[in-house]
Amino acid sequence: MTAGRGRIEVARVAGRSAVVGLAARSPLKLLNPRNHGSAAWAVATSFGGGLVDGDELALEVTVGPGAAACLATQASTKIYPGSSAQSLAADVGEGALFVAVPDPVVPFAGGRYRQRSTVRLAEGASLVWLESVTAGRAPRGERWAAARYESHTRVERGGALLVADGLVLDPAHGPLGARMGRFDALATLIVAGGATAEARAHVLSAAAPRGAVLVAPSPISGDAVVARIAVENAEALARTLRSLLAPVVALLGDDPLGRRLPTPTSGATPAREALSPASPRR
Repeated sequence: MTAGRGRIEVARVAGRSAVVGLAARSPLKLLNPRNHGSAAWAVATSFGGGLVDGDELALEVTVGPGAAACLATQASTKIYPGSSAQSLAADVGEGALFVAVPDPVVPFAGGRYRQRSTVRLAEGASLVWLESVTAGRAPRGERWAAARYESHTRVERGGALLVADGLVLDPAHGPLGARMGRFDALATLIVAGGATAEARAHVLSAAAPRGAVLVAPSPISGDAVVARIAVENAEALARTLRSLLAPVVALLGDDPLGRRLPTPTSGATPAREALSPASPRR
C-alpha cells in the first residue's frame, strides 16, 4: 500500500498567520501559496492527479491560538478504480479560524473511496468546512458508477461533540443514478464559531427548497450551521458554493475558490498533474 502522510502547522507570528510547519510524503504533496489576505494558505494535491488503488492519505493540521488557516486543493480529487482513502485530523486553537474548501471528489467507475475527518475546536475557535462529490465522468457513461463513496466528519468543541455527519453512496443500497434523480453533485457545508456570524446568517438565508439547486441549512447549537446542497451539475455546484461562501472571502481577505493556485512563496512554478486524468499514476 502506498501511504501519504502530511502535516501542516499554522501559528500567529509577529501579528500575522504563517505556516510554521509543512511536511508531506508521496503521493501527497503540500504547497504554501501566497495570498492577499490575513490567513495562511495550504494547498493539497497528489502526484498523478488522483488516488489509485491502495492510496491512503492522512493529513494532520494544527492552527494555533489566534491564527487563521485556509486549506484548499489544486484540483478535484479523482478516484480511480480500486480502493483508496483519505483522513484528516485538525486541532484549532482558541480564537483561531480554520477554513477547509477542497474541490469536489470525483469517483470514477469501480472506485471505492473512504474519508474520515475529525476537527477539534478549542473554545472560541471558528470553522468553515466544505466537502462535495460529483457523479463522476458522466460524458463517458460513468454517472454515479462508483463502487462506493463513504465520508464521515466529526466536529468537537471543548471536547464535546458539536457535529457528526456522514454520507454513504453504495449501489448495494439501490441503483445510484436512479436514486440521485437529476442531481449530479452533492455538498455539505459546516459553519461554526463566533467569527463566522455573518457567514452563518448568509447560509441560513440562502435556503432553496426546490428547483435546479437545493440548499437545506439547519442551525445547530446556537452558533453552528450545517447545510446540505444538491445541484444538477458541477458547474452549478461551483456557482452555488461561490455564492454561499462570499462572506468567507471577506473573513480571509482573499478568495480560495476564485483561482486554482496562487504564486507559491518559493517563487517556483508548482508541478502540475504528472499524468492526464485518464492515465493514473502507476
